[in-house]
Amino acid sequence: MIQHVVVWKLLEESAGRSKRENLELLIEKLTALPALIPQIRSLSVVKNTNPTEKNMDVALITAFENLADLETYSLHPEHVKVGGFVGSIVSSRAAIDYEI
Repeated sequence: MIQHVVVWKLLEESAGRSKRENLELLIEKLTALPALIPQIRSLSVVKNTNPTEKNMDVALITAFENLADLETYSLHPEHVKVGGFVGSIVSSRAAIDYEI
């Protein structure tokens, strides 16, 4: 199994919405993905509870059977759509993939 973890720092405002509004919309979009992309074995989204300048705002934690499934997910049109939204509301991103 492959664990894929992505963390983001959101912009204070973007697309006419506040950080809080964009965070809720992001969570909604991310949590809809398992119903659309069968390669996702598990998915959770967590919000940071310690909002300091150094901390990221939100994390996506997903699991896939193997790297091929992770690649399929990465290229899936629904993921690409969400990725376009994410790119418009974040100031920074970091990710790690590891075997579990």
